[in-house]
Amino acid sequence: MSSSYPYQLYEMAHAVLAPARAVSDATHFVFRNPWNPLANTTLGKNISAGAELFERMTRRYGKPTFGLREIEIDGVVYPVLEDVVWAKPFCNLLRFVRADFPDSANQPKLLIVAPMSGHYATLLRGTVEAFLPYFDVHITDWADARMVPLGLGAFDLDDYIDYLREMLAQLGPGVHTIGVCQPSVPLLAAAALMEASGDVNAPASMTLMGGPVDTRRSPTEVNKLAEKRGVEWFRRNCLHTVPFPYPGFGREVYPGFLQLSGFMAMNLNRHVSAHLDMFNHLVSGDGDSAEKHREFYDEYLAVMDLAAEYYMQTVETVFVRHALPKGEMTHRGARVDLAAIRNSGLLTVEGEKDDISGVGQTYAANELCVNIPESRKQYYLAEGVGHYGVFNGSRFRGQIAPRICRFIAGIEAAAKPHKPPKANGAGRAAKF
Repeated sequence: MSSSYPYQLYEMAHAVLAPARAVSDATHFVFRNPWNPLANTTLGKNISAGAELFERMTRRYGKPTFGLREIEIDGVVYPVLEDVVWAKPFCNLLRFVRADFPDSANQPKLLIVAPMSGHYATLLRGTVEAFLPYFDVHITDWADARMVPLGLGAFDLDDYIDYLREMLAQLGPGVHTIGVCQPSVPLLAAAALMEASGDVNAPASMTLMGGPVDTRRSPTEVNKLAEKRGVEWFRRNCLHTVPFPYPGFGREVYPGFLQLSGFMAMNLNRHVSAHLDMFNHLVSGDGDSAEKHREFYDEYLAVMDLAAEYYMQTVETVFVRHALPKGEMTHRGARVDLAAIRNSGLLTVEGEKDDISGVGQTYAANELCVNIPESRKQYYLAEGVGHYGVFNGSRFRGQIAPRICRFIAGIEAAAKPHKPPKANGAGRAAKF
């Protein structure tokens, strides 16, 4: 049975620290003011840097925005607008509308399935930005469970799969999909169920990136913990009730702050070093490096709660029972048979240094989808890349995104061999 007390203690801690944060913020403002004679002294810079770090480390980080207002192609700037094209209580489907972008109507539709694992979809801002010139990009914007009133119902892994099927139906036939990390399993399940039923809206291709398809392969600390503790341990220790006055008051959730604590603990030395580096950057006046730190942690420290039903079903199905690779996964009583997937393309991408989803866990999909022709299957191991780098950063932009674009262009070309390549869209992707 879950309790609201840990959640209330977390909220009280924030409230107790509010006066200290206010003093720290004021101190930072005073000691960075150019009219203050101490501002440019070693003492003043140290006080200002320390005050900023304290405020940032004790702040509550709200949901970030994508902030993608324009893209520039060949020296021409085109505006970008966000539009909600489908909505349900636990998810909005966002489309990035590129007004006046040439030939945009003929570009393939791309659905990016963001992970529902504690961070907001904006963690994939760089992923979206990389594909905007080449596709009609959509992304799942999952809701923070503590903001969803209890009266709107529960949400579990079966609902997640239903949501994906409904979104694909909304977008129509021929949609290419990318599942980043956790969505790899429900995306595969949705595709299998849709192809088994002859649904014309089944995805044209799936790109799975750093996903836990078979966590028995190269198990990470996350995987080992799940197997060691078992389902009931997570139920007793990880579920808590949303306190008043959140809209989701009374809802049972896996709080985002617990998930964040786990992520931070896995790489504690790295995070401590990063904050020490930021302190030194602030003292030395290296504003660019300090700003990069701010941008990363503004995103990384913004977390959301997960519905308890979804969290527990995912832990049991994916990490404890390994139901999908064993052929035992079901959706509302019907078995999920990956052999039913025949028409979709499949690209799996893994990071050599991924400490969340080990090497081989995502590749397992290539072996499980036995009826996808080898000509429509690909695998890529990004050397020297960790979990975050699989979908963001310089190596993603320079190596992984171009490969995904070429893969999708190949699927498009195979489906429409009589059409010449275009200057934009799939043709532009092939120039990578």
